This record gives sequence, structure tokens and C-alpha cells, in this order.
Amino acid sequence: MPTRMQTLFSTLALLAVIAGCGSYPAPNRATATNTPASASTGTYRTLTIDAFADILANRKAQYKVINVHIPYEGEIEGTDAKIPYNDLDALTAGLPDKNAPIILYCRSGRMSEEASRALLSRGYTQVWDVPGGMNAWRASGRSVVNK
Repeated sequence: MPTRMQTLFSTLALLAVIAGCGSYPAPNRATATNTPASASTGTYRTLTIDAFADILANRKAQYKVINVHIPYEGEIEGTDAKIPYNDLDALTAGLPDKNAPIILYCRSGRMSEEASRALLSRGYTQVWDVPGGMNAWRASGRSVVNK
């Protein structure tokens, strides 16, 4: 059975973690958090699944939503393009200007994180990543389509 001191330290540690996960408003009332990248290129942000769903439901044409997962294993309805995360030439050729808002996702989040960092290194300024990707999307009770 934990002592009062252990319980106090555990509670303080949990509060510190929660405080360190501050959020910043992203487009369309979505919750995003800043994730450090290169100081010369800025940061990319991550979107929660609910924030991503809100953007898809209420978005304007300004967002470019890209599925970067390879091989193809389906996509989230509303995806604008399927471009492999590791083909940076194809990825940048398929994107609007470097200041346009871009949302990347994959199956689990690893590939979209790599692609987000790569885009930042190439000068893109508004990059959002969806950690957990299609796996988290499905876990939230939403469906993935195959086209």
C-alpha cells in the first residue's frame, strides 16, 4: 500500500505531465500541441483524433489532408491525396505553397511524424500531424474506407 508521500509525489508528477502538455488553438477550434522541430523551420503541431474529425467535418478547402502511409491500407474519408511518406519529391510536388495548412496522417503515426519533420526541413510552415493515425481513428469508433 503506498504511503502518503508516494501518493503525493505520484500526484505531483501527474500534474507536471499534464501541465507540460499544454494546447494551443489550431484552425477550426481544433486542439493542437506544439512539437519541437528545427529552430530554423519552426514547429509542427499534432492534432487529437477529435480535433482532426472536427476539421474534416467543418473544414474549408484551405486544408490539404494527406495519407502518407505505405502500403495503402485504407484512408479516412475526406482525404485529399495519398502520397508515400518517404517520397519527399512526390510529397512536396503534391502540396500547395509552403504556407498552406497541411494535415498528415498514416496508419499508426510514425510515418506521418517523419513526413511532418521532413516538410518542416523543406520550409513548410503549417504542418499538422495526427498521432495514432488510422489506428486511433478506428479506436475512437470511426471508420476507414478503401478506395
